[in-house]
Parts: sequence; C-alpha cells; structure tokens
Amino acid sequence: MTLDMKTILTFTICLFVSALTLASGGEPFSRPNIVYIIADDLGYGDVHCLNPRRGKIATPNLDRLASAGMTFTDAHSGSSVCTPTRYGVLAGRYAWRTRLQRGVIDGYQEPLIAEDRLTVPGLLKQYGYHTACIGKWHLGFTVSDGSAGKAAGLSAVTMNGPTKRGFDTFLGFQHARSMQAFFEDDRVIEHVEPIDMLPKLARQAAGHVTERARQGTPFFLYYALSSPHTPIVPSKLWQGKSGLGPYGDFVMETDWAVGEVLAALDQTGVAGDTLVIFTSDNGCSPQAGTDNLEAQGHYPSAQFRGYKSDIWDGGHRVPFFVRWPGRVKAGSTNSALICLADLMATVAEIVDTTLPATAGEDSFSFLPEILGTGRTRRVNAVHHSIQGRFAIREGATKLALCSGSGGWSKDKTEGNVQLYDLSADVGERVNLAGKHPDDVRRLTALLDQVIANGRSTSGPPQANDVEVSYD
Repeated sequence: MTLDMKTILTFTICLFVSALTLASGGEPFSRPNIVYIIADDLGYGDVHCLNPRRGKIATPNLDRLASAGMTFTDAHSGSSVCTPTRYGVLAGRYAWRTRLQRGVIDGYQEPLIAEDRLTVPGLLKQYGYHTACIGKWHLGFTVSDGSAGKAAGLSAVTMNGPTKRGFDTFLGFQHARSMQAFFEDDRVIEHVEPIDMLPKLARQAAGHVTERARQGTPFFLYYALSSPHTPIVPSKLWQGKSGLGPYGDFVMETDWAVGEVLAALDQTGVAGDTLVIFTSDNGCSPQAGTDNLEAQGHYPSAQFRGYKSDIWDGGHRVPFFVRWPGRVKAGSTNSALICLADLMATVAEIVDTTLPATAGEDSFSFLPEILGTGRTRRVNAVHHSIQGRFAIREGATKLALCSGSGGWSKDKTEGNVQLYDLSADVGERVNLAGKHPDDVRRLTALLDQVIANGRSTSGPPQANDVEVSYD
C-alpha cells in the first residue's frame, strides 16, 4: 500500500502534537473563558466552608464553587485595602511601586494605571478575548463635569476610564462614595441607589455571560462586586436572612450574586470551558461591626489576626477558589503562597506567551499549581497596610516593619518590628524578633532588594514610579 504525501504529512503532524501533549503532561488546552470575581471587603472567615466552626453565615454558592475546584488557603491580596490590590490584580505589580504609597484613591482622580502599562485585559485582547469590567473600578479616572468626591452627573464622560486600560466594555462605578453614578463604557447613563447596586451588577454580569456565550469567542469578565463593603445595604429580599444583622445579610446576598453568574455559565453550556476564580480585595472591614459579630460567634477573619487595613494576615489573607472543569481537581486544597497580582502571569501562561520585561513585575503564574503539574515560582510576598507599612513573608516566616497593625486595629506589640513563625503561630501573637535578629536582618535585606530591583520576578531591573521607603 502506498501513502500519498498529504497522508504522510498529516500523520507526521499528529505525531508531533501527540509528543507535545505527552511532554506537557496532558492535552493541549484551547483558550478558556476567564471569569474573575472579586468581592469587596469579604473576610476569609465570612465564607462558611473556610470557617465552619466559627463562621455563622451561609454561603452555599461559594461552598459549591470550592467543592467543584481548588481552594488556596494561603492567598493574599496585594494590600489590606482596595485600590492598591486592584492595581496589582490588573497590572501584576505591587501598587507601592506607584505614587500611591498609602491609603486609596478618593474621588475622580487621575488613573493609577499608566496609559502605556500592559494590563490583564489588554494582554488577553491580543489573543482574541473580549474583555469586560462589570462593577467597581476604584483605580481612578477623571470626568468631564469636574466632579470631585460626589457622584458624577448624568451624561458625564471619562476619557481615561477602564475602556482605556484594556477593557472593551465597562458597566459600573468608580468607588463606594460615588456609587450612584453608573457608567456604560465612558459615560454616566443613570443614577442607581446603593441598595440596588448589587442586584444590578448581578443581572448585568449574568446577562453579559449569556451574550458572550452566544458569540462563541473567548471572553474575560472582571466581575468586581460592590459588597459587602459599606454602605452595608442588603436588599429587601435578604434583610434578616442571616440572623446576624445587616452585614451577615449582605454577605449572603454577595454569595447569591456570585451564584447568578455561575448559573449563567451553566445555563449557556460554557461552564466546562470557563476558568472561574473567586477572591476578595482584602479582609473584612471593622465597619462591619466585627466586635458585635464576634460576640455572636461569627469571626470574619477566622483564626487570623486583624482586619481590613492591617498588616496582620486578617487584613490581606483572602478566600481564593479556582474552578476549571476537567483541569482542576474538584474538592482539592492547595497551601502554596500566592498573591492576587499573580493573575497576569497565570493568564499569560494560559495563552502561551511571555510577558515583556516591563509588565507583571510581581506576578508569578500559579497555573502549575492548579493543573497539578508543578509549583509556583513565588517564594516570598510583600504585604502593605493602609498606612503604608511593609511586611515580607518567606516560607512560614513573616517580618512586619512596624510596632502595631499598620492600620486601624489599635493593639500593639513589643518592639518596632515583628517576626512571626506562621507554622506555629498563625494568629501572629508571639513576636520572635528579639530572639531571631538574623532573620530580621535577612528579611529586611530581601525587602530592600525587592524594592530596589523594581520587581520580584526574574528579569532586568525596572524603575519604581517614585522613591519607595518604609522608614
């Protein structure tokens, strides 16, 4: 029997693809849809499956998401407050490298993300993805009517909003104090009462998933919830549901808002082709009434010390679930140290590209972790508080360069630095700085190096936008 050249060529190509498949340890994957859901001020212990003994709020949708995928138990936001974390999520870079050295952006200010900086949506657009931001932005943009901290007026326009930072579509608002001004792409189209915002975002996100599923091309949805951040305004349907007061009710409504998008993925038949990641931008805020919640037996930070704003883990250790049917093992748990800034390197690896030296300077792919093919290259993480205080984590050892929380919590510790062994003291109560001065010096030098290099990843040194100091 004689084979023609076309048959031989086809057979050769098939063998080559099979070899690549075996070398990588699995089938080559087509580009999945990516849905990134980020809650606002949701504590690690607010999710019931993460805190079953000391968590009193029902979160059935998040619990199901966890059971269908992988739970990361050592995931951290880039900061213990909102704006800098969101910068890291979209830019893959610590926000303390920018002009924002403490606090958050307030009002309609110049964007924190530089116009020429590659973002996650900007990267994915290069690979055929439709990109949408639905919900809270809080990374700065200016508006045409000159509004400062108040909600922009109807028909106010922004020329430097999310659609100029990599997104094809924006449906949402700038931040909590100007929540009423609801934007479509670059202009305000209506005013929305805060109590109606979360249900509106859930409808918009579910509808967007349905529409993009019809198109049949890959999409990236950055779904940034307005809750359970203040104003704590659960809608009428959810009022009284938790038995813990408005905050507990709002957490339950937040769980519902996640469930609406998960349901849309199921109903449109694209759930199996979609990577879903859920997390929070920082820990629970004390404005939730944490003392009262704890008195009722609910601990929003679970076993961790501190809350939103703090350098302690309660400020920045966050829930983190990954679901990717057929790729991520259902019901699995992962203890790897990861940071929300790692999204950029992860999606770059998914689309099989290498980031330029000027992008994702602090982003390490966790794709090998979720696929079970290897380990992340992240070996340390830098934490940052609302007051601009630094901590650095390597292995189970954490050094905080301040005498207290670096945030709103008032309790103090002995000495001007804090050193903790999280393997034995996850609650950060026993300060070992005096006993282990060599570790203090070593980790301080490591932090100095990460700051000076302009990056924590390998590659040529980069410049920080401003001089960075922790003194």
